[in-house]
Amino acid sequence: MYEHRTKPMLTQGQFIRRMLGHLAFSAGLVAVSLFVGMWGYHHYEGLSWLDGFVNASMLLGGMGPVNEIHTDAGKLFAGCYALYAGLVFLIVAGVLLAPVIHRIAHKIHLVEEEGDD
Repeated sequence: MYEHRTKPMLTQGQFIRRMLGHLAFSAGLVAVSLFVGMWGYHHYEGLSWLDGFVNASMLLGGMGPVNEIHTDAGKLFAGCYALYAGLVFLIVAGVLLAPVIHRIAHKIHLVEEEGDD
């Protein structure tokens, strides 16, 4: 997926396309995760879809739930979803930072190789 350090660096346009692809993947993962959270809060706790949205988005954003959980099934769902949301937060950060870090590392390798001449 990424070019080898011996290959030329991507043009700015190619890099922007790569970033947009990573952004699209991340947005899709967040959208699916948000829907799962909304459904779970709606199904297990009887919250409205809007309240489910608030709780799920707060967890995905790394903040924490807003409404108190009353049922055992709701508590089990909320705990599992909180763990899942923490992982999604880290995955999205990694997916969005990977192209930037790769580009920086690639640039460093190109500069080092020019210095070897």
